[in-house]
Amino acid sequence: MTSSELWTRANADRYDAEETEMSSAAVLGPTVDFLAELAGDGGALELAIGTGRVGVPLRERGVPVVGIELSPHMAAVLRRKVDEDTLPVIIGDMATTVVPGEFTLVYLVYNTISNLLTQDEQVECFCNAARHLAPGGRFVVELGVPPLRLLPPGQVAVPFDVSERHLGFDTFDLVEQLLVSHHLTRGDDGRYRRDDSRHRYAWPAELDLMARIAGLGLERRVADWDGSPFGQDSTKHISVWRKPE
Repeated sequence: MTSSELWTRANADRYDAEETEMSSAAVLGPTVDFLAELAGDGGALELAIGTGRVGVPLRERGVPVVGIELSPHMAAVLRRKVDEDTLPVIIGDMATTVVPGEFTLVYLVYNTISNLLTQDEQVECFCNAARHLAPGGRFVVELGVPPLRLLPPGQVAVPFDVSERHLGFDTFDLVEQLLVSHHLTRGDDGRYRRDDSRHRYAWPAELDLMARIAGLGLERRVADWDGSPFGQDSTKHISVWRKPE
């Protein structure tokens, strides 16, 4: 059983409404362009496909997409957008669930690999991605760079959003390499709803070692879907590992 927390029906039903920025053309356009180019004439497997924020527009671009999703509630929201024949989804965890066929692209976006709370499970996720890749295929991960440079001695919390309707901050366990993401979201009635989620953060170099264990090699690392260079001040990375032919 994966350590990923299971998204509830309530989480799933409000997910799209609360992620309008991530679903905008400004974000999705470069994301889909990047992934479609890597998929080429082959198919794509999205791990933790969720409500289909990326998978549905990628399928509309003409790339055959299959999804794996742990939460049946998230998959049910996706199913309102597209039928099973057009975009199949298998309910299961991203570290061990196996689907038929080979893919030129396996991808995992929006920090979702951090939902796996142990290093062993994250390694298994890389191995599962490699298992599904055709020779020469790519595994793509989008993940934030841990913002530990923002932590002065004795501080364990870092804010990441302070806006009219949302307050967000992360608290860090530096020994266990875990963080809790805290959210206070203001509803239309003025009341705040509190949510939190646990994550295991990992550095790019650690992911490269996981990829090597899975038989994959780093091909490219950029700071965003537009291909901007990755550097020491980048807050996230898009990494591409390739399976040997």
